[in-house]
Amino acid sequence: MEDRPIFQRQSSRMTCFVVHISSVSTRGPNRYAPEMEGLFPQKTTGFVRVAVDRGLDRYPDGLTYALDEELADVTIGEEVMVPLGRGNTPTPGYVVLKTPQSETDGPVKHVLSRTKTPALPEGLIELARWISSYYLAPLGPTISSMLPAPVRRRTGSVTQRMIDLANVSPEQTKSPTKKQKTVLEVLQALPSEARPVERRKLMQLADLQTPGPIDRLVKNGMLEETRQTAIEAAWRMAGVQKMDRPTPTEAQQRVIDGIAAELANGFSTHLIRGVTGAGKTEVYLQLIEQVVTLNRIALVLVPEISLTPQTGARLTGRFPDHRVALLHSGLTAAQRHQQWSQVANDEVDIILGARSAVLSPLNRNRLGLIVVDEEHDHSYKQDSMPRYHGRDVAIRLGQMTPCPVVLGSATPSLESWANATEKGVFHLHDLPERAPGLILPKVRIVDMAKDRHREGAATWSALGPTLEQALGETLDAGGQALLLLNRRGFASYLTCRNKACDWMLTCDDCDVSMVMHRQHDLPRGGFVRCHHCLSEQRVPRSCPACGQGITAMGQRTQRIEEILSRRFPSLVANETLRRIDSDTMRTADDLHQVLEAFGEGEVRVLLGTQMIAKGLDYPGVRLVGVLDADTSIHLPDFRASERTFQLVAQVCGRCGRGEAPGRAIIQTYNPEMPAIECAASGQYRQFAAAELDDRRACGLPPISRMARLVIQDQNLHRCEAQAQAIKEQLAASSDGEVDVRGPSDCVIGRIAQRYRKQIELLAASPGPLHAALLKARASGVLDGSQRVTLDIDPMSLM
Repeated sequence: MEDRPIFQRQSSRMTCFVVHISSVSTRGPNRYAPEMEGLFPQKTTGFVRVAVDRGLDRYPDGLTYALDEELADVTIGEEVMVPLGRGNTPTPGYVVLKTPQSETDGPVKHVLSRTKTPALPEGLIELARWISSYYLAPLGPTISSMLPAPVRRRTGSVTQRMIDLANVSPEQTKSPTKKQKTVLEVLQALPSEARPVERRKLMQLADLQTPGPIDRLVKNGMLEETRQTAIEAAWRMAGVQKMDRPTPTEAQQRVIDGIAAELANGFSTHLIRGVTGAGKTEVYLQLIEQVVTLNRIALVLVPEISLTPQTGARLTGRFPDHRVALLHSGLTAAQRHQQWSQVANDEVDIILGARSAVLSPLNRNRLGLIVVDEEHDHSYKQDSMPRYHGRDVAIRLGQMTPCPVVLGSATPSLESWANATEKGVFHLHDLPERAPGLILPKVRIVDMAKDRHREGAATWSALGPTLEQALGETLDAGGQALLLLNRRGFASYLTCRNKACDWMLTCDDCDVSMVMHRQHDLPRGGFVRCHHCLSEQRVPRSCPACGQGITAMGQRTQRIEEILSRRFPSLVANETLRRIDSDTMRTADDLHQVLEAFGEGEVRVLLGTQMIAKGLDYPGVRLVGVLDADTSIHLPDFRASERTFQLVAQVCGRCGRGEAPGRAIIQTYNPEMPAIECAASGQYRQFAAAELDDRRACGLPPISRMARLVIQDQNLHRCEAQAQAIKEQLAASSDGEVDVRGPSDCVIGRIAQRYRKQIELLAASPGPLHAALLKARASGVLDGSQRVTLDIDPMSLM
């Protein structure tokens, strides 16, 4: 404490005031010290808990702040600015709780201001808190991830000038001109619900070249103008074809009746296991019809944006009088903002989208049904924080609402299958046969070790002679084909032609080979790219080790595209032959245009990665070829066999959906592998039973629950030391209920200059896993979120 003079100059004289000043530190926990309250009066009207948009694991439930009088009306879900840390850095965060009393002892900092970011519904905040708690992700970033960047940036927002008739008598106004009379007549002819009219639209209706007549009528008081904010987005126009409601089969009706009986009974989870082509989509549509008839909302999730064109067309065709919103990353920024805002404003009846649609700001009071199509697909798992699974979050949302959740797949995940058949927590519904008129394809497994040496076979390629012959027959008969090769690019690696030299081009920053991509306008016909850190290089002229030439080994989608164009004159790249992978399909419109051309028969062959293996329904497809069924079966991941079965079974089910019979050819070097044999013969139950027995013997999910920690560091010794310290802390925190495995090398030991070690935790239930991880977090051993990645229920161990 000290008394300091403060001088104030007034004209020719100086006045001295003595002010009693206390030392105030900006490093304390409060924005204003108690001694300053008299100098800066702040009337506290309540307190809020704020989840700041920072990775603060130490405060999983948020930080407490006081509300000033001007912020008394702040609500849960609003974004506010708060002082954070010793420097009181203004930081955004979301209000997650509001209370009249402080939850902490001592002085409390004050909320600085509210932002213009749209508020999130309280129900969505509740869901975010569950995601944060279950997946052990910081709450602030979890909430922030629910708000798409285009919404935060208000992309596409415009101010519209709305025009309507003014409530004035004719004698109070000037005599209008001819053009002004036309404007007035147009407005008078419109029904009241069609007014007010946006100024540009009114110009079109009145056939005006300029807005002058409208502006003068507004100035004269004959029209009134209001302004409103709207979101404008350009859409690719497509006609809506109304679809009739077919009569369901007995099996479909049995499933519909079983689930419909639960629509009014709150939460329940249903697993529909139906062979490909059994009519699961029709079951969804008839259930959605019952829901929207009651003025309730149906939320439909699909794993890939490639499925949204067909599914969206079916929804708009069956429900032309209901509003359908699309939510996925393939939309433009303005489109995403527009659709999100329509959902937030409760202007839609059906929401269709990929994984993130489960986080949409829908009206939970109206939510009546959640559908998760192709529930087995690994695309539902988020690969960045928060690492949530869309299917499991959908089930949790159904519990909170409450409403029924319907999961559908021809190849259910073993987690869902165990929940339905062993644990009894899901209701199982079976569709064992295809819909009338659809015949299961004839499936043939081709042993490539024998086929490549077949008499008269051409030079070996991934397109074997059996598949090549079948493709020729299909094209000659006027059919279409799908060819699956789950490897994009041209060649898997570049190596020296000298057999005595072992040089191979690898990434400088990762422990992987570089993949060659074809680009004819570049020297040596292309470039190489690392598919992990995305670094790129030119194709070298020669081997840097011995100076001899190099060769491109391994066949990927670009090389197969070139082979097909050479061997089949009717297949012209980018015309009758189209390649679908992440290199060619840059936007949703790219994908929609290709699929539309394929549906109309303009494209004869689709060659692609797993994007073509899911849910596509085209009656012209008579042949499906799996060029390499072994792509993932030998990966060091306990889900490799399950993933192989699902991919092969799903893509084989894309044919035989029209009048002509279909056939599928599976090329493999492992024809006796159970996953491939069962997929070819459609024996899901047998495969699932054997795979669950193997998982039970090894104590792996879904028999147990798993968490995975990946420790990364540019320094190998520091990475190993931190991994060992984490392992010891976890072992000490587990009380014997958690099996801590590792640390061990990751399959890819280094990515983007960071060494990688992994620790796996296994327990009978989630409780012990969470308890051990929370203790480790509290000890500080998990600090450094960029170096330690935590994944609850991991779907990949790569």
